[in-house]
Amino acid sequence: MKKVLFVIAKNNFRDEEFFVTRRELEKYVTAFTASTEKGECIGSKGGKEEADYSLNGIDSEEFEGIIFVGGSGAHQLFNNPSALSLAKEFYSAGKVTAAICIAPTILANAGILRGIEVTSFPSEQKWLTSKGAKFIGGNVVVSGKIITASGPEAAKEFGEAIAEALR
Repeated sequence: MKKVLFVIAKNNFRDEEFFVTRRELEKYVTAFTASTEKGECIGSKGGKEEADYSLNGIDSEEFEGIIFVGGSGAHQLFNNPSALSLAKEFYSAGKVTAAICIAPTILANAGILRGIEVTSFPSEQKWLTSKGAKFIGGNVVVSGKIITASGPEAAKEFGEAIAEALR
């Protein structure tokens, strides 16, 4: 079975964006979780998840895709060297590289959104376009192997789009 890696903040990841998306994907793949350190992570609505990996202990060759989850805690990952490096590695290897809510900013800061059509939470639009992304809005945007989504209300559709891209 294919494996994917979710990247969540240690605190204040957006619960729906993680749990709903993972539920959709686990019909087709095995999902693992990473954060700035291994161990318990707490969502903004109180959900709990154990991070299987710390960001600096990831071998991208083990996974077919990476999914960056939003929520206010994702700000901690915007300039995290390990998160940026992983985004570049997965994208360069032609693997699914996905982000929801404010997390597309991680992809932009990794330099992989130039000329790419994207969506995100509205607060990130100016930053994404300043980094060369083509902001088109909507719930979910699939641009080849890069998949972006607007926020928690798009989590199910986001998971479905990632599953389709992995098939």
